[in-house]
Amino acid sequence: MKKSNRLFETIQIFRAARGPLRAEDLAARLEVSVRTVYRDIAALQAMRTPILGEPGIGYVLRRGYDLPPLNFDEEEVEALRVGLGMLSRSGDRSLRRAAARISAKIDALQVPADWLQVSPWGAPEDDPALGCVSISMLRAAVRDERVLRIDYEDGEGQRTTRTIRPIGIVYHINAVLVAAWCELRAGLRHFRTDRIHACTPTGATFPGQGDVFRAVWAEQNRWEGGGEGAS
Repeated sequence: MKKSNRLFETIQIFRAARGPLRAEDLAARLEVSVRTVYRDIAALQAMRTPILGEPGIGYVLRRGYDLPPLNFDEEEVEALRVGLGMLSRSGDRSLRRAAARISAKIDALQVPADWLQVSPWGAPEDDPALGCVSISMLRAAVRDERVLRIDYEDGEGQRTTRTIRPIGIVYHINAVLVAAWCELRAGLRHFRTDRIHACTPTGATFPGQGDVFRAVWAEQNRWEGGGEGAS
C-alpha cells in the first residue's frame, strides 16, 4: 500500500473507532510494522491532523474531524450494503477486508442496518494457509500487466506449468476465474483461482497489450460459457 493511501486509511480507521487505538492494533489492521505506524502518526500530526496519543492507552482522533455526510438516499445506502456484503462470497480476502472498511465508514455516518444480511457462502476463500494463491496478487498483475508463471490443475486433475498474461478477473457465484493469454495454448484461456497451486511473477511485463487482449476477450465472450478454465 502506498504511503498516501495508508495515511488516508489510517484516518478512516480512527474515524470508525469507538475508543483509543494502540499502535499494535493499527499495525495489524494496515499490515505494516509498529515502527511504520509511529512514523505515519508523526507525519499526520505534522500535517495538523488532530491525533492525540497517551502512553499505555493509545491514540485517538479528536472529535470534529469528520467526513461530510454521504449524499445517498436510503435505498442507495442499502444497495451499497448489499453489494459490499456480496463481496464476502467472492473468495477474495483482500476485497472482503476492503469491503469491511467501507462498511465501517458507512456505519459511522448512517444508522446500522443489522436486518440487512447477505449469505457468506460462495467461492472458496483464497487462504494462503490452505495453499491458495491470493486473488489480490492476480488483480495486481492485471493492473500492472505483469507476466505470471503458474502451476495449474485442470478439472481432470492434470497439472501443467503455464506462462500467462492476465487481463481480467471474473467473479462467479462458486468460483473466481482469471482470464489470460496463455503462451502454452497460444490463446485466451480462463483459470480457476482455486486450481492455481503456485504463482510467480516472471519479471516480464506486457505494457499496453492488456486493452487489446480485453477487446478480443469481450468479443469472444468466452466467460459466459461457465468458465471451467484452461485447456
